Amino acid sequence: MIAGVLGGLAGSIAGFASVATYPALLAVGLPPVAANVTNTVALVFNGIGSAWGSRPELAGQWGWLARSAPVAALGGGAGATLLLTTPADAFEKLVPILLGVASVAIVIPRRPGPAGGARRRGAVAAEFLAIFGIALYGGYFGAAAGVLFLAMLLHLGSASLAHANAAKNVLLGLANTVAALIFVVLAPMHWPQMIALGAGGLLGARLGPIVVRHTPATPLRILIGVAGLVLAVRLGLQAYRAG
Repeated sequence: MIAGVLGGLAGSIAGFASVATYPALLAVGLPPVAANVTNTVALVFNGIGSAWGSRPELAGQWGWLARSAPVAALGGGAGATLLLTTPADAFEKLVPILLGVASVAIVIPRRPGPAGGARRRGAVAAEFLAIFGIALYGGYFGAAAGVLFLAMLLHLGSASLAHANAAKNVLLGLANTVAALIFVVLAPMHWPQMIALGAGGLLGARLGPIVVRHTPATPLRILIGVAGLVLAVRLGLQAYRAG
C-alpha cells in the first residue's frame, strides 16, 4: 500500500506512478506481464483520485476533454491489445527517446501560439494523433506516460502547469481504465496486490493535485524534467544493453 501511495503522488504530480508501483509488484514475485497487468488495473484508482483532486483546474476544460476522450480510450485499448499479442519488449528502445524529448519539452518555456481557433484548425489531427499514441503507450506499459501527456498539453497552450496536469490525469486515467477492462477479462490478474496498490494510489493521487496547485510552477517543471531525463537514461541503458 505504501508503494501505492507513493505511486499515486508521483503519478498525479508528474506521471511517474508506474516507476514506484511496477517494481514493487516485481519485488513481491509477480512475473513481468502479470505485474504490468495488475499495475494498470490499480492505476485506475490513481485516475479517480487525480480527477477528484483536480476539479478546480478541470473547470473550463471539459469540452476539449470530451472531444479527446474517445481518442484516449481507443489508444488505451490498442495498447492493452498490443501487450497481449506482441513481445513484451516491443517499445523498450523507443520509450527512452520519447521520454527524454518530453522531459526537455517540459522544462523549455512554451512560446505563445496563434489564437485558439486558428491553432485548433491547423493542429487538431496532429493533436489527436499524439493523444492516441501516448494513450497507446499508456495502455501497453505506461511508465512515465503522464510525462509525455504533460509535455504535450503544456505546449498545446494549457493555462498553467496545474491545468495541464489536471487534463493529463483525466486522459491517462481514461486510457488506463479501458486497458484495465481488457486486462480484467483476458489477462492474469493478482487481486490482493491490485487492491493494496489501488487503495494507496487513490489516497496519494487525491493529494497530488493539491501539491501541484500550491507549488511554484517553474521549479516543479524543472524537477519533473530532470526526473524524466534520469529515468530516460536508466531505461535507455537497460534497453540498449539488453539489445
